[in-house]
Amino acid sequence: MQSRSDRRAGLAYGVAAYTMWGLLPLYWHLLDAAAPSEILAHRMVWSLPVAVVILAVLRRWAWIGPLLRQPKRLGLILVCATVISTNWFLYIWAVNAGHVLEASLGYFINPLVSIAFGVLVLRERLRPLQWAAVGVGVLAVVVMTVAYGKVPWIALGLALSFATYGLVKKGIKLDGIEGFSAETAMQLLPALGYLIFLGARGESSFVSGGVGQALLLAACGIATAVPLICFGASAVRLPLTVIGMMQYLAPTFQFVLGLTVFHEEMPPERWAGFALVWLALAVLTWDALRTSRQARLALADAAARAGEAAATAAEAIQPAVPAAEPEGGGLRP
Repeated sequence: MQSRSDRRAGLAYGVAAYTMWGLLPLYWHLLDAAAPSEILAHRMVWSLPVAVVILAVLRRWAWIGPLLRQPKRLGLILVCATVISTNWFLYIWAVNAGHVLEASLGYFINPLVSIAFGVLVLRERLRPLQWAAVGVGVLAVVVMTVAYGKVPWIALGLALSFATYGLVKKGIKLDGIEGFSAETAMQLLPALGYLIFLGARGESSFVSGGVGQALLLAACGIATAVPLICFGASAVRLPLTVIGMMQYLAPTFQFVLGLTVFHEEMPPERWAGFALVWLALAVLTWDALRTSRQARLALADAAARAGEAAATAAEAIQPAVPAAEPEGGGLRP
């Protein structure tokens, strides 16, 4: 059983991870002089050295050899690297194009899309409240589409790409830092080639943007890896239900930044759409907590019944103890 200090540490790591993810729009905004594609390429290139340093500190190299002998898993890692690259690019572009609120919406509806994937791809069965949450989420997208006259494709693109990433990762079965390292290794050569191409054309902001710009671009690897490390440290210390509730911190921070820092418009129809999404997430969270509590009670009840059965069986097989003779041996003939 985990100690209270472990749980406190898990909460601290989790809050740190989701806070950093939620504040990333501020970091990408500092780099808006560079094209989103160049920022993405630097994020890929500088993430691998950070991952290598972490692996060296942890001395976790043994997984590489077996992985290289498994073409199917390598193919899945390539798919993951491609999908997460798409997600990263869309998010960076959305932030620097003034769509922080819609980007936050994408991560709010991501759990609903993941549930839909579970039904459509993995043939999972949903509980009634989960169906209700998905239905409210779909209604939210319809409301925003009708109100704006266009589909909120940024939000849907972010949610679909990240849900696809999570779905594919299920088949790889690598820990967080190992999967991150394998994916960034796949990303390195295309990203490095693109940066060399930009440099040859004289279009590299890493070269022309000054020392500050170069340092910010190089630090993209740290900005990518540190939240992931904190998340991994949190995930091993906390139940999944707690992690599931904490995941809403990041889009909440993004939403607040969109309103207060980037001063994006929030007309009534957008409020209506967000309100429906938040209602769906509230239903989903309540159902998860209720189900988790019922599972814990059932497990405790089963353990208690098993203990009672074991005690009864022990009493049944215990040999009878003969009555003690009176002191002195009793009456003699």
